[in-house]
Amino acid sequence: MVSSLLANVDVLLGFAILILTIFYRFQVPPVLGFLVTGILIGPYGLGILNGGQNELNADLGVVFLLFTIGVDLSLKELWKMKKALFMGGTLQILLTTFLTLIVCSSLGFSSATSVFLGFLISLSSTAIVLKVLQDRNEVYTQHGKTSLAILIFQDLAIVPLILITPLLAGDSLNFEGSFSTVFVKGSLIILVFILSAKFLIPWIFYQVGRTGNKELFLVSVVFICLSTALFTSSIGLSLALGAFLAGIVISGSQYSQQAMGNIVPLRDMFMSFFFVSVGMLLNINYLLDHLPILILASIALIFVKSIAGVAITFILGYPLRTTILTGLALSQVGEFSFVLSRLGVEYSLLTEDIYQAFLAVSIITMGVTPFLINASYKPADFLVTKISGTTYGMKLVHGLYSEPIKEEEQAEPEMKDHLIIVGFGFSGRTVSKAAKTAGIPYIIVDANPEIVRQEKQKGENIHYGDATFKIVLEHAGVKDARVLIIGISEAAATGKIVETAKQLNPNICIIAKVRDLQEMKRLNSLGADEIIPEEYETSVEIFVRLLEEYLVPREDIEKLVNDVRANGYRMLRKLSVNTSTDSGFSIKDGLPGVDIQVLKVGRGSTFDGKTLADLDFRKTHGVTVLSIRRGSDLIYTPEGNFLLQAKDACILLGKPDDLCNIRRFFEGVHG
Repeated sequence: MVSSLLANVDVLLGFAILILTIFYRFQVPPVLGFLVTGILIGPYGLGILNGGQNELNADLGVVFLLFTIGVDLSLKELWKMKKALFMGGTLQILLTTFLTLIVCSSLGFSSATSVFLGFLISLSSTAIVLKVLQDRNEVYTQHGKTSLAILIFQDLAIVPLILITPLLAGDSLNFEGSFSTVFVKGSLIILVFILSAKFLIPWIFYQVGRTGNKELFLVSVVFICLSTALFTSSIGLSLALGAFLAGIVISGSQYSQQAMGNIVPLRDMFMSFFFVSVGMLLNINYLLDHLPILILASIALIFVKSIAGVAITFILGYPLRTTILTGLALSQVGEFSFVLSRLGVEYSLLTEDIYQAFLAVSIITMGVTPFLINASYKPADFLVTKISGTTYGMKLVHGLYSEPIKEEEQAEPEMKDHLIIVGFGFSGRTVSKAAKTAGIPYIIVDANPEIVRQEKQKGENIHYGDATFKIVLEHAGVKDARVLIIGISEAAATGKIVETAKQLNPNICIIAKVRDLQEMKRLNSLGADEIIPEEYETSVEIFVRLLEEYLVPREDIEKLVNDVRANGYRMLRKLSVNTSTDSGFSIKDGLPGVDIQVLKVGRGSTFDGKTLADLDFRKTHGVTVLSIRRGSDLIYTPEGNFLLQAKDACILLGKPDDLCNIRRFFEGVHG
C-alpha cells in the first residue's frame, strides 16, 4: 500500500516537472500545467492513475488553501478596499448568477441547477489572475486592486456557497429546519472559535514558541488546521470551512506570519495534487467529441462574465478603461469552482454530462486567460479613445460619478511654474507633503473617484481624471508647469502620460516611477527626464539598514549613499540613453562624480547672517552655490555680497563627500 502510494506520487511529480518546464517556456501559468498533467496521466488519458488515488491529497490541498487564505486575511487591508470588496464582490456574484440563471433556464435546466451553475461560473481564478498581474507589475494599478478586491470576496464567498449548496438540492428539503440547523451549528462554531482565539490557540503557540523548535511549531500549525477542519466536518459542515475559520483565528494573533511561512510549502504541494485530480476527472474523449460546442460555451461564458465584471466596476464609479480591464481579468472560471462542483455532483445538482462540460469549459477559460489579459490593453485603449469625443463619452470614459469638465473649466488653471502629481498613492502623498512644506504650488490628478472625494474634503488641490488624456493634463496646466511627477504603477499608462506631456510642454521636467529597470529605456525614449526604479531604491534602503546594523556612523552612511546614488544613477542613465540620439549636455551626466543638492540654512547655523563672500564656499568647503531660494523667490547666480538668512535654500554643486560634509554646517551641527 505504502509503495503504491509513493509510486503514484512519484509518477505525478515526474510528469508535472516535464509539463511545467514546457509550459514555463511559453509563460503559461503553473495551474494549467497541473491540469494538463492530470488529463495526461488520468483514467481518460494514458490511464496511469485514477482520480480516487489522489483524492486524499486533493482534500488536503483545499484545506490548506482555505487555511492560508484565512491566515493571510488582514481585516485592515480589506477595509481599505471595502467598496470594491463588499459591494463590488457581492454585485458581481449576484449579477453573474442572475445572467447564468437566465441563459441556463432558457436551455432547459432546472432552477436549482441553473442557480448552482451561476455560483460556479461567478467565481474566478485568483491564482491565474494574480500571476498574470504580478508578471506585468500591475497588482497595484487601479484595475489590479479592483480585480484583487473582487477576487478576495469570491474566495470568502466560497464558505456561504458551500453552506447554501445542500439547500438547493431537492424539492423535499425542509428549508426551515435546515436553516435552523445551520444557525445552531454556526452559533456553536462561533462560540468555540471565540474561546479558541482568546485562550486555547495563544496558549498552545506560546508553549510551543518557548521551545524554539521550528519543527514543533510546524506540527502545531498543521494540527490546529486539521483539527478545526475535522471539527466542522464532524457536525455536518465542510472541512474547508473549518480550515478557513482556523486561519481567521490565527490571523489576529502575533503568530500569523510564522504560521503562514510554515504552511505555504505544504499548501503549494497539496494544491498541485488538487489541480492534478481535477484534470484526471476530465474525459478527454468527451472534450474532443464536443469540442465545437464547448468552445462556443467557453466564449459565451467569457462574454457573460466580462459583461458582469464591466457593469459592476462601472457601477462602482471607475473609468471605462479600468472597467474593461477588470471585466476581462475576471472572465474565467476559478479553482474554487472545482471545489464547489464536487458538491454539486454529490447532491445531484449536476449530471455527469453537465459536470464534464463544466470541467472542459472551465479549463478552456483558464487556459486562455493569460493571453486574454495580455491582449486586452490595446482594444481597451482604442475603445476609450473612440468614445471620448463627446461630453457623454467623456462621462463614460471617466466614470459614473465623475464630474464632467465644463467649458469654462477647460482653461488652464491660474498657476505658473507649478508641480503636477499624477496618482495619489504612497508616492503621491509623500511628494505632496514635501511640496507643501517647501511652499511649492502643486496640483494632483487621480483616477480614483473615492480618493478624490476624500482628499477634497481634507482641502487637497486634487482633481479627478485619467492623466493619459490630453484634456486632463491641459486642465492641470501642464503647459505652464515646471515638473510632472508620475507615481502610478502601470507602465503603459506612464508611457502615455510622458509622451502626451512632452508634446504639450517640451520643457517640462518629468520624473517617473518604474517598478523595474526594464521599463527605463522606453520611458527615456519617450522623454522622461528622471526615472526612479523601485528595485534600485529598495537596494539602497537595504544597504542603509545593513550599515546601521553594523553601527556605521550616520555621517559615513550618508557619504556612501550619496556616492552609490551618484554612480548608480549615472550608470542607469547611460543604460537609458544608449539608444537615444539626444546629444544634449547634462551636468550630472557630463561631470562624473559631481552631484547637486539643496540645503537649507538652519536657525542655529553659523552661516545665518553672513555673506557669500565671507563664507567662500568654493575655497572652504569645495562646493559652488548655483542659486538660492528665499520663500517663493529664486535668486539666480547670487553676488558675493548676498546675505544668507535662516530658511534660505541653497542649491549647491559639488562632490558627494563635500556636500555631505557641508550639510552639518547648514544644520548648525559642527565642531
